[in-house]
Amino acid sequence: MLPFSLLLSLTVTVSNPLNVQREAVPVVVPVGQDGKEINSANFKGHPEITYQLDDLNDDGRADELVFLLDMKPNATETITIDLSSAPKTADFVPGTNAYIKLNDKNKKHPRIQAISFPGTADNRQMYNSIYGHGAVLEGLYNAIRIYMDNRQSVDLYAKNTPRLELEETGFYTTREQLEQGFGRDVLWAGTSVALGSFRGYQNDSPVTIDTVATRTQRVITTGPVRSIIEVSDRGWIYNGKPVEMRQRYTIYDRHRDIDVEITLSGAPETNTYCTGIQKLATDNVGFITPDGLAGSWGSNIPDKGMKDISDTIGLGIYVPAPYLKSVKEDDVNYLTLLRADKSGHIRYSFISGAERDSASPHDSEAWFDYLKSWQKLKKSPVKIKVK
Repeated sequence: MLPFSLLLSLTVTVSNPLNVQREAVPVVVPVGQDGKEINSANFKGHPEITYQLDDLNDDGRADELVFLLDMKPNATETITIDLSSAPKTADFVPGTNAYIKLNDKNKKHPRIQAISFPGTADNRQMYNSIYGHGAVLEGLYNAIRIYMDNRQSVDLYAKNTPRLELEETGFYTTREQLEQGFGRDVLWAGTSVALGSFRGYQNDSPVTIDTVATRTQRVITTGPVRSIIEVSDRGWIYNGKPVEMRQRYTIYDRHRDIDVEITLSGAPETNTYCTGIQKLATDNVGFITPDGLAGSWGSNIPDKGMKDISDTIGLGIYVPAPYLKSVKEDDVNYLTLLRADKSGHIRYSFISGAERDSASPHDSEAWFDYLKSWQKLKKSPVKIKVK
């Protein structure tokens, strides 16, 4: 008979289909479908594995177990995992971070879990009500914030060395902190799609999310393995019809790419949407391919209060074939036009590098080669079987 706290034993087999070494491969295992309260996991023979149990539907119970594996070329790993109702005792080092903080008159900037505004709220008031102007998602190499307004633009922060540091700089790095080796906000988005911002697409141009019933941002989870933030728009009037939209952004420990999942309800299958990456203001070089990969490299002055400091950065995006309608360029963007699948989902990933980033490629040629290797990994994910 199983011990009282032991609920279930799983055998998880992970196979790498490529003849290349893969680092920090996310392994996501559904759990808790029978309503049992799972609080901890034991990886037999693998005490070094850091894991996370996430409640994605906000019902108070774990829905997914997630951990990372380093995999050799063409390798297969089989791991036995005991799931338990006992409290987790392991103390893992954080590898990601997510937060929403309020702007308050005492400048304490308290963390909150979620914030929602009626559709009639003023864009500037929403934007300024949050410290950092929106939800923040941080990994070891970079961080993003998603503006709390009708643009919902993705802004980028690059780091000098791999670590978590947004609790200290909050996207507002001072000159003193720059001298101490902290990273900074490195992107001036202007009217572009910035880095993977989701847009509608009408009259041959990206359009912002203007008319909604409510706008919400929420931290789904923040932990040692991954963090997820969500942007929801209820009653988005797009092409004359109301659409329910949810955007989820996920970053994993030891990753510089961010995965995006858009869920649309009530939307006609004929609707077209878009995302992409911007062309950098100075010395931009870039490309976009018919199979959904785009890259750019160049410089800009992201902080108009520090006009003497420019940043050279690399941007990239990949849209898998089921969600890719076509690609195009305009004056400021490399655009990927999107379509939802039959279940109303759109998935894509974006990635960034920077000259200041010690772990990043440091010129356009190396950056573009890196993007092509990254796309190859995205096209051939590991195969996961659970028994």
